[in-house]
This record gives sequence, C-alpha cells and structure tokens, in this order.
Amino acid sequence: MASLGSEAEREPLLGPGSPGSREWDTVETQEHYKSRWRSVRILYLTMFLSSVGFSIVIMSIWPYLQKIDQTADASFLGWVIASFSLGQMVASPLFGLWSNYRPRKEPLIVSIFISVVANCLYAYVHVPAAHNKYYMLIARGLVGFGAGNVAVVRSYIAGATSLQERTSAMANTSTCQALGFILGPVFQTCFALIGEKGVTWDTIKLQINMYTAPVLLGAFLGIVNIILILFILREHRVDDSGRQCKSVNFQEENTDEVHIPEGSIDQVAVVTTNILFFVVLFIFALFETILTPLTMDMYAWTQEQAVLYDGVILAALGVEAVVVFMGVKLLSKKIDERAILLGGLVVVWVGFFILLPWGNQFPKVQWEDLHNSSIPNTTLGEIIIDLWNSPREDHSEQPTGCPIEQAWCLYTPVIHLAQFLTAAVLVGIGYPACNVMSYTLYSKVLGPKPQGMYMGWLSASGSAARILGPVFISHVYTYLGPRWAFSLVCGIVVLTISLMGAVYRRLIAFSVRCGRIQE
Repeated sequence: MASLGSEAEREPLLGPGSPGSREWDTVETQEHYKSRWRSVRILYLTMFLSSVGFSIVIMSIWPYLQKIDQTADASFLGWVIASFSLGQMVASPLFGLWSNYRPRKEPLIVSIFISVVANCLYAYVHVPAAHNKYYMLIARGLVGFGAGNVAVVRSYIAGATSLQERTSAMANTSTCQALGFILGPVFQTCFALIGEKGVTWDTIKLQINMYTAPVLLGAFLGIVNIILILFILREHRVDDSGRQCKSVNFQEENTDEVHIPEGSIDQVAVVTTNILFFVVLFIFALFETILTPLTMDMYAWTQEQAVLYDGVILAALGVEAVVVFMGVKLLSKKIDERAILLGGLVVVWVGFFILLPWGNQFPKVQWEDLHNSSIPNTTLGEIIIDLWNSPREDHSEQPTGCPIEQAWCLYTPVIHLAQFLTAAVLVGIGYPACNVMSYTLYSKVLGPKPQGMYMGWLSASGSAARILGPVFISHVYTYLGPRWAFSLVCGIVVLTISLMGAVYRRLIAFSVRCGRIQE
C-alpha cells in the first residue's frame, strides 16, 4: 500500500471508486467494508436504546414514585431524574478509558448488562417494606451508569470511519438518539393501556403494569442488544484516509494495516470543544426545563393544557431535530463544519433574544384571576394567606396565570405565543446542528488514536450540563424572571461564539493539522 504513494494515501474511503474497482481495493476490501458498517449500525441501535432507556419512564416516574412511597416529595423527584445524568457522568470516562485498552465489546456488554439489571430493579421497587424511593433512586442511577456507554459508541464510530464518512455517521448517531427520546414517551403511552393494576406474577412477585412494563421492555431489548454485539460487532479502526489501523482493540492479522500516525493532540481545541458541547447541552436542557412553567405563567394554561401542548411542542422539536440531522449530512459536504457550528450558535442566540419580553402587555396574575379582577380591601399578605389556607376542593378549577409569589409577574411584559413559537423553532434548528457538529469536530481533532477516554469526558460534560442547566434556569427564572434568565443565556451564547472565533483555526482534523491530508 505504501508503494502507491502519497496521492493514493489521500484518496477518501468513499471516493470516486466503487466496490470492486482498483481504487477501492487499495483502501479496503468489500468484505471489510460490509463488516465495518454492520458494526457501526449495531451501535446506532445501542445509542437508540440508551435514549429510550431514559425517556420511556420519564412521564410515569412521578405517579409511580408516589404510589410506592408516600414520603416522596417533588424535591426527591428531582434527585431521581438527576440520578440518570449523574450516573452517566461518572461512568462515561470509566467506560471510555476501558475501551482504549481492551476490546470495546467488553465495556459495551457490561454497561448494557448493568442497564438490564437496573431496569429489573426498577420493576421490583414496590416489593421492599420501606425506603422504596431510595431503591428507585438507585435503579435510575444505575440505568444512567449503564448509559455511560455512549462514550464507547462515539469513540468506536469515530475510530471506524474516515474523515469523509465521519459527519454522516455522527449525524446518524444523533438521529438515533433523537428518535429514542421521541419514541420513549410514545412507548410509555402505549403501555398506559395496561393500567395501574395490570397483572401480577405471584411466584416471582412481579407486577406488570403501566409503570413496570416499559422497563421490562427495556430489559428485553438490552438482552437482544447484547446478543447482537456478541455475534455481529467486530473491532475495526481506520485512519482518517480510511486505511485499517492496528490498535489494542483490533487483533486480526493483516499485512496491509498501517500504524496509527504519531503526533500530539491539540489540547486547546479539545478543551474548547468540550466547553462548546457543554454549553450546547446546557442551553437545551434549560429550555426543556423552563418550557412548562413559562407557558403556564405567560398564557395561563392549566397543568393539563401545559402537559398536552408542551408535549406536542417537544415532539415537534424532536421531529425537527431529525430533519436537521439529515440536512446537516448534506450541508457539511458543501460548507465547513466549523461554519455550521458557528451558524447554529448564532441561530440559538437569535431564538433566545426573541424570547426576551417586550411591550407593555403583562401576563395574567394568578390572584387577580381568582378574585374576578377586583382588588379586595385587604393587604397582599392576607390575600396570599387566604389563598394558601382555602381548601382546594372549593375551587372548581386550578388557579392559572403568573403566581403572585413571583414578584416579576407584576412588571415583566408577557412573551407572546407567536414570539415563543418562533423562538422554539429557531432553538430546534440551532441545537441539533450544534450538537452533531461539536462532537464531529471533536472526533476529528482527536484523530485516529483511541478516543475512548476523551469521548468519556465529552459525555461527562454533557451529563453535567443536563444537571446544571435545569438548576440554573429554575432559580434565575423564579427569582428574577424571564428577562434576566434569557438575557443571561444570550450572554453565555455570545461568550461561546467569541471563544469559538478565537480558536476557529485550531478546530481542524488531526491529519490536516499534521499535514497528512489536505483540508
């Protein structure tokens, strides 16, 4: 292969040649190509199932938690939901490091097995006589720990694709992840037909109902995934030109293999890309978090309306994300990937800028609605105490509007519905473009060397963003209101764009920086 010269070495893996042609055969055989892509598609499935594992119970956690343990409150629910991201944040670097030195089947199978066991534990959290909520906390944390295998998935796909294939493969990975988040609640809705009682298998104390059926399905799919990995997944690693590389993960003998090129990784580009990925996930996590309280405060929606309408909005954003992922695959062939990432950040900034409250129309305040827009001859404190002490059953409807406890409701203009929907569409365009481009660039910056540990840190930064984003926005929004909250988000995006502009020239592929491939 070396005798073909540097020109042949720079020929893209999916260049003008076709399977069976001389140009194709000098890079890889058709058998190797098919095996490599079979393995990549198995990991698409793994990513999909990992996302389903998070979202398939997200709508039913609260009622199930209340059913199994009456001592659980809303604050504990927050810990249960956050435990998934905490577990993933801890596990991602560990599984990534493991995959650098051992065959990647090992961390994949172990992580999926942990998720299977955790799902089974979730189905049995009703059995203990006490402390049931803590068993649920442990179960969700372990599911998140198993989901740390996304670092292995991304590092495998990055190492098994050439530069020309990388963006498309990463976009497919993001599409599978997005589909998992979309279809998980759909599966949960289907299982709701079973009902709360369901059926009970007394011999093994297993209840199959609307709460446990989804996780049992997840456990079954996990077992199927393990079988597919055992029998179909093969270790493949190629360099940026598509030539097969020797590595600790790959033990097949082949005289045409090339060694991983020497050269240092640009650590500035690595740190910058981690920050970019953190900000992208941080912003979308806070947007998801604020969606329901914002719409209830601004448009006086009831809880039922908010769940329905916001669910439709999130589902539409999920479909939009899939379309954007597919569009990015085509756009990246004509436009620099750095420009797409930068453009995505600009679109996100525009979306949050549009969300800033303007005008002189104010949201309906909750206590005004309850008192038929009349102001009684009592103090504000007495009004609030009266509302707090009045029995809930005396009101035919839940109070709607912006709670008077949030002082900003009295002086912050309303965010109009058209304004909100426009912003949601823009965020729905910018987020997926930034998401896939950030870790596509990251994988290219790292080059053909084992990326498991680095991908682990990237996944950990994303998990940290999903934890901190909701905490940040809930506090700022509650105490300072949407004007301050979204202004701070706009400021964060501006700083992120500035950071990317400062290191723009360094966000290039390892092989391009080392002069092995022309940009």
